[in-house]
Amino acid sequence: MAEKLFPGFERNRVTVLSDNGEITIPYVVGGQGPALLLLHGFPQTHAMWHKVAPALAQHFTVVASDLRGYGEASKPKASSALNPYNKRAMANDQLQLMQQLGHTRFSILAHDRGARVAHRLALDHPDSVEKLMLLDIAPTLSMYENTDLTFATVYWHWFFLIQKSPLPETLISNDPEFMLRSFMGGRHAGMQAFAPEAWEEYLRAARNPEVVHAMCEDYRAAATIDLEHDRADRERGHKLRTPVRVLWGEYGGLNKCFNPLEHWRQFADRVDGWALPCGHYIAEEEPEMLIQETVEFFSDI
Repeated sequence: MAEKLFPGFERNRVTVLSDNGEITIPYVVGGQGPALLLLHGFPQTHAMWHKVAPALAQHFTVVASDLRGYGEASKPKASSALNPYNKRAMANDQLQLMQQLGHTRFSILAHDRGARVAHRLALDHPDSVEKLMLLDIAPTLSMYENTDLTFATVYWHWFFLIQKSPLPETLISNDPEFMLRSFMGGRHAGMQAFAPEAWEEYLRAARNPEVVHAMCEDYRAAATIDLEHDRADRERGHKLRTPVRVLWGEYGGLNKCFNPLEHWRQFADRVDGWALPCGHYIAEEEPEMLIQETVEFFSDI
C-alpha cells in the first residue's frame, strides 16, 4: 500500500509505552524540512492522506500514522474504567512516535477523530506543538453540550457507536462494506472522493472485528472520560496556546450544525479558519486546496 499511495515514503512502525503496555504505531515518513504529523479520522487509516502527502513532502518532513485501534496499530482491550481509547492516551502515542523519530517540536494537520487527538496532544504538551490545523470538527465538549435534533440526526453515528458492546460491533461486522458505503459514500461527494487503493485499505481495516471494536471504544471514550478531561481543562481556564487554523466543509454536516470558529474561540487563544467548497473528507475531495492552505499556514515554522 505504501508504495502505491505514498511513493518515495518509508514505511515503518514504532513501539510506544502506555498504561496499557506496549503499543505499536505504524507510519509512513517522507520529505524534508519542519516536521508535520498527519492524523486521520473515522473509519479510515493514514491512507486518507495519499492525495496530499507527496506534495507536502516537498516542504515538510511528513509523518502519517495510524491512531491506536485503527488500521494496523495495536488494539488494546478495554479492561478498566479508564478506556484505553481516551484521547490523552492516544495523543501520548503520537507524541512518543514523533519523539522517537527525533522531532521534539512539530506541527499537526489532523482530520475528524485525529483532530480530537491533536487537540488533546496540543493541550497536554504545548511545548511540543508548533501549530495546529484541524479539519472539519468543533470541540467534542461543545458538540455534546449543544446537542439538538439536527446534530443528533446528522451525527447519528456518535450515538450509535457509544452503545454497549457488542451491539454496534455486531451490526457493523455483519456487513462492513455496507456500513462504509452507506456512511462514507452517503455524504456530499459520494464514493467518487475515494481512490480505489485507499478505499480497499479502509475496507480491509473495517473487516477486522478488533478494529471495529476499537473504533466504538474511541467514541465511547469521547462520551465519557474525554468529556471529564475537557471539563477539567475548562474549569481551570486551560486553552490551546498554539496557533490554530480550523477548516471545514461548506457542504458537510459540521457547517449545518455549528459555527466552528465561534466554538473554537472558547477553547483556543489564537484561532482562525473558514469553510472550503467540499464536504467532510477535505483531504480527498479538495486535495489541491488543502495543500495550498497547509503550505501557507505552516510555511513560517
